[in-house]
Amino acid sequence: MSELPEYKLERIFNATRDMVWRAWTDPELLHRWYGPNIETIIHKFDLEPGGMWLNEMKWGGNSNFSKMVFQEITKPSRLVWHHYSSTDSEWNIVPNSMMADWPPLLLTTVIFEDMGTKTKVCLSQVPIDATDKEINCFETNMAGMDKGWGGGYAIMDEMFLELKAEGNE
Repeated sequence: MSELPEYKLERIFNATRDMVWRAWTDPELLHRWYGPNIETIIHKFDLEPGGMWLNEMKWGGNSNFSKMVFQEITKPSRLVWHHYSSTDSEWNIVPNSMMADWPPLLLTTVIFEDMGTKTKVCLSQVPIDATDKEINCFETNMAGMDKGWGGGYAIMDEMFLELKAEGNE
């Protein structure tokens, strides 16, 4: 394949850029919306280039582990990380048990655009070093990614209302 598929999602939040940045970079807020409708445990979160975000999503008796390694942090406008979508509990990269052909590594970029009292968030994900089979799997399943991110964003909307009501803008 010559051109890699790119998942893109743009959304305007009714919150300041500082508040939206905080939702993405404060583990106390991040775990509330990342992985909607399941328990998200953030085992480590070092917000610096080369720093790791070690994440566990739990439902029923199952856990899914993932590792993100920050590549670029430009507060409050840009986050870039390598997203290893499936690891074992020791954070070693393993095949995705839920989707065998899913790319093991994605480049994730999140841009936060200041719009005064609102913030435009532009999220993109692209497979890295993926096989043709993995690229095809990613491209085939991109539309379904809106559901997960959208569910998290809906929780974020509620969280922003709560934070504003508490005066924690």
